[in-house]
Amino acid sequence: MKSKNPATAAQGKPAAKPEARPRTEQPRGTTNKTKAKRATKSDAVIALLSRPRGATIDDMMKATGWQAHSVRGFLAGTVKKKRGLAVTSEAGDKDRIYRIALETQ
Repeated sequence: MKSKNPATAAQGKPAAKPEARPRTEQPRGTTNKTKAKRATKSDAVIALLSRPRGATIDDMMKATGWQAHSVRGFLAGTVKKKRGLAVTSEAGDKDRIYRIALETQ
């Protein structure tokens, strides 16, 4: 096997490694830039439910791209059980209106 560098091939020495960059004082896996939290579909639904007028299943479906049964499952499983938020619903003109209940104490 021939060496690519003719100077080192004649001497029989391996090619010199390029100099390594100096290490930073920063721990691995961190950056200087602050990362903004990504907006999630869950956050979008919570924002819709937090509005004074609330949201319908159709509103939540349009905001997330989920199907109706997925929205209802999210309301029951994530919003009510995992996040512990009380969700109220009332009959609207055409559809049911869902809201996050304000706590009164």
